[in-house]
Amino acid sequence: MVLGLVLGIVCGLTLPEYSAQLKPLGDGFIKLIKMLIGLIVFCVVVSGISGAGDLKKVGRIGLKSVIYFEILTTIALVIGLVFAFSTGIGSGANIHLDQLSAADMGDIAQRGQHMHTTTQFLMDLIPTSVIGAFADNNILQVLLFSVLFGSALNLVGEAASGISRLINELSHVIFRIMGMIVRLAPIGVFGAIAFTTSKYGLDSLQHLGSLVGLFYLTCVAFVALILGLVMRLSGLRMWPLLKYLREELLIVMGTASSDAVLPQIMRKLEHLGIGSSTVGLVIPTGYSFNLDGFSIYLTLAIVFIANATGTPLAMTDLLTILLVSLITSKGAHGIPGSALVILAATLTAIPAIPVVGLVLVLAVDWFMGIGRALTNLIGNCVATVAIARWEKDIDVQRANKVLSGQVGYTFQPRKPVAPAHQQEF
Repeated sequence: MVLGLVLGIVCGLTLPEYSAQLKPLGDGFIKLIKMLIGLIVFCVVVSGISGAGDLKKVGRIGLKSVIYFEILTTIALVIGLVFAFSTGIGSGANIHLDQLSAADMGDIAQRGQHMHTTTQFLMDLIPTSVIGAFADNNILQVLLFSVLFGSALNLVGEAASGISRLINELSHVIFRIMGMIVRLAPIGVFGAIAFTTSKYGLDSLQHLGSLVGLFYLTCVAFVALILGLVMRLSGLRMWPLLKYLREELLIVMGTASSDAVLPQIMRKLEHLGIGSSTVGLVIPTGYSFNLDGFSIYLTLAIVFIANATGTPLAMTDLLTILLVSLITSKGAHGIPGSALVILAATLTAIPAIPVVGLVLVLAVDWFMGIGRALTNLIGNCVATVAIARWEKDIDVQRANKVLSGQVGYTFQPRKPVAPAHQQEF
């Protein structure tokens, strides 16, 4: 992974024209991963629920996840506002609106203005058809169907044991395929980094460098202080967890996509000693509802645009930013160019700030996307640990041994788990 990262940078700088054609390597790797995500979520969630034995446990995990996600997302939004205002990011830029071209945004602003309302967002959780949910790779819709399917298997019991075994065996095959794809990760990172370096250059971070720097500083502070505290309360430590997930974090750093490591993350958290039902529910849901890095990005970018364009913000505007961001951020995952689209949607709801101002962050959006993906991934892993501890569904002693290196890990296909009515207690 590190070799692919370094070679990508060198190739991008020395052979820019050639490197500009390597983008399909990174895109192809991500597509290979994404093509299996729907099936993986379905198999893991169904197996976890059908084998849980008690549907009340599934309901408790879901409720606790929603409560946790809302609290942490709100904290992330507030921290973003605090850092933005304490530093005055963007102040003095003196950007006039007539200097910003709406044409530079393409259809981003228009797509943002037509983002769903809360009611429409909830309605869109229900797929038009089950096959359509899998075809569109809409994880929330797949998750909804998976929860219903797993619950039904649990209730039917012995009469559906054949289906339960089939899904467990399918899970075994899918994870074997994933193990094959994971070996291509260094090639994917090489292509993505080479393309990015050739397009933007190393000096590109100097453009809007203060915003990028502050964003990463805020993310580090959030991970170290807030998520670190959550880990401490859960009986574990943050730094060993980051070391344990280092390969996945490197992949995310190279591809700027947390989708590329979803299957590996779920397997590693199970290896850590967390129950499969908790992992299967929290991680896929968190990918859409627990976007800590994205929340920090939203508030920082909005305040930056307001300061750069000389737009004064009243207290009511700040409250509006918080409330609107809490809603719009929930629909971010799975939307092409989601960061800019959701930012446009949020700005649309705050009349005082010009939507066209998002042109200012276009140049550094990719670099900030790396930080968003990394923080989102770490936040979801910590959320799984916290909720598992809350639910008493984690072997803390095993987790400490794994994180200390006493118990090694290698990527293995998921072992079939017998449904609840076939297990011996």
